[in-house]
Amino acid sequence: MDLIRTCVDIASNPKHTVWICPLIFLADAALCGLVVWKIPYTEIDWKAYMQQVSQYIAGERDYTKLYGDTGPLVYPAAHVYIYRLLHYLTNEGTDIRVAQYIFVALYWSTLALVMQCYRQAKVPPYVFPLLILSKRLHSIFMLRLFNDGFAVFFLFLAIFCYQRRLWTVGSLAYSFGLGVKMSLLLALPAVGVVLWQGMGRDRALRQAVVMGQLQVLLGYPFLAADPRSYLSRAFELSRQFLFKWTVNWRFVGEQTFLSRPFSLALLGAHAALLTAFLATRWLKPTDASPVRAIQQLINLPTEEKRNKIARKITSDFTLASILASIWDASRLDVRDMGG
Repeated sequence: MDLIRTCVDIASNPKHTVWICPLIFLADAALCGLVVWKIPYTEIDWKAYMQQVSQYIAGERDYTKLYGDTGPLVYPAAHVYIYRLLHYLTNEGTDIRVAQYIFVALYWSTLALVMQCYRQAKVPPYVFPLLILSKRLHSIFMLRLFNDGFAVFFLFLAIFCYQRRLWTVGSLAYSFGLGVKMSLLLALPAVGVVLWQGMGRDRALRQAVVMGQLQVLLGYPFLAADPRSYLSRAFELSRQFLFKWTVNWRFVGEQTFLSRPFSLALLGAHAALLTAFLATRWLKPTDASPVRAIQQLINLPTEEKRNKIARKITSDFTLASILASIWDASRLDVRDMGG
């Protein structure tokens, strides 16, 4: 019985993550080495990224003219700057092995951040091994060299900072991640709720301004050249997700999947789920009905009440809220908005 109790305690008591996490990290480090060593690299977008960056280096600033073998550049400016650096570090994109090593380091950094976010939220130890069991995750980082890795890194850096109430640093990290891939917009509803309840309305609005300013700063070279071409490519909300990439809806058939009614139904379901999260989870710190909570945006509560609400924006609440927003979209394949 003592052995069983010990095992249950190890699996459920968050204090054990202090030694469990390093063991999991080391095991995954070995796995990453095997992945890079044994499994061939998969060419999908890397070559196109390098072609687009080469045109940027040559002086092109019109987003509609930045193309690669797989099509036009459809990611915001931070993506260009990151892959510009990778272009330099990998001999103009030709040294794939060096690129893979860089992405292994990115994966490790992201995993360490995720573990710290989970530990801060006191997630039980049995959850942590699940973080390294995704075949698709290893493939995205190390075999395909997608920009998703950078977007995820900056998303969790934002969560890490928000958990520690480093609000401005977190907002800059989130905005930079959004500058890598527009799909991070899917976390924005929860980010807004966390900032509003954690800081109060006026300070949260200032954080929104900071995010917007960073987007303007990142996009300035392209906005100065042709703002319409940049905004229409980098933040094209009407872009349609291709059927061949869907994970959850293959059973409905391509014709149905690509139809406008189906797209509107998915967006409606997404909005309904966000509303449900807002009403049942995200507004709990206010101890008020959704209508009353929203009224507090206009008629601000007392300072004592605001401080009471802010104390309830715990590390667990922050992590769960933002990941719920992403999870909701991932179930509906809305996550792939923006490529």
